[in-house]
Amino acid sequence: MDYLAESLQMHDALKGKIEVITRVPTHSKHDLSLAYTPGVAQPCLEIQKDIERSFDLTRRWNLCAVVTDGTAVLGLGDVGPEAGMPVMEGKCVLFKAFGGVDAFPLCIKSHDVDEIVNTVYLISGAFGGINLEDIAAPRCFEIERKLKEKCDIPIFHDDQHGTAVVTLAGLINALKVVGKRKADTKIVICGSGAAGISISRLLLSDGFSHLILCDRAGAVYEGRSHGMNKIKEDIAAVTNREKRAGSTADMLIGTDVFIGVSAPGIITAEMIKRMNRDPIVFACANPVPEIFPQEAKRGGAKVIATGRSDFPNQINNVLAFPGIFRGTFDVRARDINDAMKLAAARALAKLVSDAELRDDYIIPQPFDERVGSAVAAAVAQAARDSGVAQLKPSSAVSGINTDKEHIL
Repeated sequence: MDYLAESLQMHDALKGKIEVITRVPTHSKHDLSLAYTPGVAQPCLEIQKDIERSFDLTRRWNLCAVVTDGTAVLGLGDVGPEAGMPVMEGKCVLFKAFGGVDAFPLCIKSHDVDEIVNTVYLISGAFGGINLEDIAAPRCFEIERKLKEKCDIPIFHDDQHGTAVVTLAGLINALKVVGKRKADTKIVICGSGAAGISISRLLLSDGFSHLILCDRAGAVYEGRSHGMNKIKEDIAAVTNREKRAGSTADMLIGTDVFIGVSAPGIITAEMIKRMNRDPIVFACANPVPEIFPQEAKRGGAKVIATGRSDFPNQINNVLAFPGIFRGTFDVRARDINDAMKLAAARALAKLVSDAELRDDYIIPQPFDERVGSAVAAAVAQAARDSGVAQLKPSSAVSGINTDKEHIL
């Protein structure tokens, strides 16, 4: 099946994948008087007295802005904000279908960090949360940091944190399959962009300690003088504590796990053969992975995951971000913190029972009806436990649409 041609035809026919619909009747003068003037003046005045009422009297409580500058769109790179729009619309589709979250695409015509931050801040009063998307590293880290400092609603960069959550969930179960302990597990992460840095940070937060991050120049270590930036220097201070230098191939010798969020074809079967027994290989570059599963198996890999839907164990962000925002919105959390991300990962991992667990099934499928609700509930509880929740949880995660056959 030619998905590229069929998708282009669908987009051309539909003229866009999302739309705005009304939630109130507009059939009479009375209807209009309630939805608009003169009646609408009263909720305006209530919000003027207490801005928090904007979450009760408008749809703000469930609105997420999906923000990009178009600089890191899928595997296409810097295609510009307009060309990034189909992906941002697609993200909004997934937010609604898998989390019941109303999301709007906002594609900003700027590469300037402060200009992007100020633009998002100025419109943040209309939204309950911000999802940053497809913004190139290292600029994405600074944009997220500054927005967190400036805005009073949750800021989440899915390319970083969604990827990290799903990766951790898969790794928790992969280690069960091979019978290895977290404390003993040696991990090489290839790719020092948004995903690689965030995966490293979340694994450290979960208690993994033997991590080496690699980029095009090889191992990242404290004191390396070439190819570094502030973000790499920060991660170098807490990983690769032996300060090993060398290529990715060198670093793989005697390790247990390879996690790739980098480039196609950079790992070989021979490299995997030099890893420890029953190696775990997450080759998540898209659309072409660092190594294809059949080649990884030839190298002796025991558990293999990719970012693709045509192989088992897909590391797919749709397992995380809709439920994370659903849980965040349900308790009106001020932030999406590490405790909430870890809770999401553990909730995902638990959906695969010990009886079901096997080398080709370490993580739920995207269409598993339990995923959104399980992640949302875990995130909401973690928000309460960590003190960032502002509301009691809703009685049910009723916004999640479980009829997903019309998408993907």
